[in-house]
Amino acid sequence: MRSTWLGWLLGGVGLYAGLCLLVFAFQRRLLYFPERAGEPAASARAARLGLEPWRDGAGRLRGWRTPGRTRPSARLLVLHGNAGAALDRAYYPEALAPLGLEVSILEYPGYGARPGSPSEPSLVAAALDAVDALAAAGGAPVWLLGESLGSGVAARAASLRPRAVRALFLITPFASLPEVARHHYAFLPGFLLRDRFEPASDLASFGGPVAILVAGRDEVVTAAQGRKLFAALGGPKRLWEQPGAQHNTLDLRPGNPMWREVADFLARR
Repeated sequence: MRSTWLGWLLGGVGLYAGLCLLVFAFQRRLLYFPERAGEPAASARAARLGLEPWRDGAGRLRGWRTPGRTRPSARLLVLHGNAGAALDRAYYPEALAPLGLEVSILEYPGYGARPGSPSEPSLVAAALDAVDALAAAGGAPVWLLGESLGSGVAARAASLRPRAVRALFLITPFASLPEVARHHYAFLPGFLLRDRFEPASDLASFGGPVAILVAGRDEVVTAAQGRKLFAALGGPKRLWEQPGAQHNTLDLRPGNPMWREVADFLARR
């Protein structure tokens, strides 16, 4: 009898260890859901959306942007969520460019028409390159808009470029990606997580204004995570919440008065 129970126990431990190994090996496929497209097709779609390619000095695609303004009030970098591609977020320039902002949407490595593979190091490196490029253009402050997973990228970029990044707008953000992972996968050990964005820690000393938009019924990162991040901020901050919204059902229409409220708040220093 004891040997039977011992066999069951060892078998269960083996299955659990195998599951942990699979999750460790393939976890980025559970975190990143890129939509791929060839550059000609992406460029044609961008043109229909009123956007143009944004390239680095070597001609490599960074992402997409609104046609350059002579005197923008700010240069806004959009860091999108973990699914789709940059051009799926054309509603951001549609809403914010009329307010006087120059809007650039970063394409992550491995997303859209940009080569590479998504990971915490590759996304952060791409974001830092984009921030440096916008800061070098001068003439206007650099703001970051981070959406969902992009809130982690934005927070890390702000922590590493504190002199360049002046303000943040974080949409459906989280305080800690390991905490979000524990919420969904409580049966797995936390040390398995390879990409560990920690916005609450990254923004602990950030002094610029931070606007946060929370979905009250967020089933992905949870509204509690957004509120926890807001509570952890020490600088100027303001919280917007849409109580009935889920993670992907926020009202982000260009006509929403929230956009003007956010822009006015971020412009104050």
